[in-house]
Amino acid sequence: MTQQQKHPARGVAFAGIVAALYVALTMLISLIPGFATSAIQVRISEALCILTFFTPWAIPGLTIGCFLSNLLLGCVWQDILFGTLATLIGAVGGWLLRKVSIWLVPIPTVLANAIIVPFVLKYAYNAPDAVPLMMLTVGLGELIAAFGLGMTLYFALKPHEKRLFKPFT
Repeated sequence: MTQQQKHPARGVAFAGIVAALYVALTMLISLIPGFATSAIQVRISEALCILTFFTPWAIPGLTIGCFLSNLLLGCVWQDILFGTLATLIGAVGGWLLRKVSIWLVPIPTVLANAIIVPFVLKYAYNAPDAVPLMMLTVGLGELIAAFGLGMTLYFALKPHEKRLFKPFT
């Protein structure tokens, strides 16, 4: 029996912590108008998607955190649904790619958001920019958050991996 099977409450608690961190970071960055929700957005909480490298328990945490953040920010239902779906796709993709290369883990998050979010901005919020332009701007913001900040977080956590994540893997 694996550690995860012996103590699933630890994994659930970890997912809750990740969700809370995601919400807290999103609310913090939302204090800068438009920084977390506009066509040019850097949602720093997306850096947490790198946690899927360490444990699959990050996936529900990220998904719930994104859902709650979008709800608390007062986003329209399309953004709540499809923004959360983009984060879920990115997190699952990161988990699946973790054994190939750490450098691939943030890529599904960047791609899922760069493809899905511009359509939400265009059709749910009537953003005036063209979808391809918003794919570029949202993708750039995701590169900064998920790749730039995410890889920084990875290198900060990696030396402590066994102590921090062993109970959840």
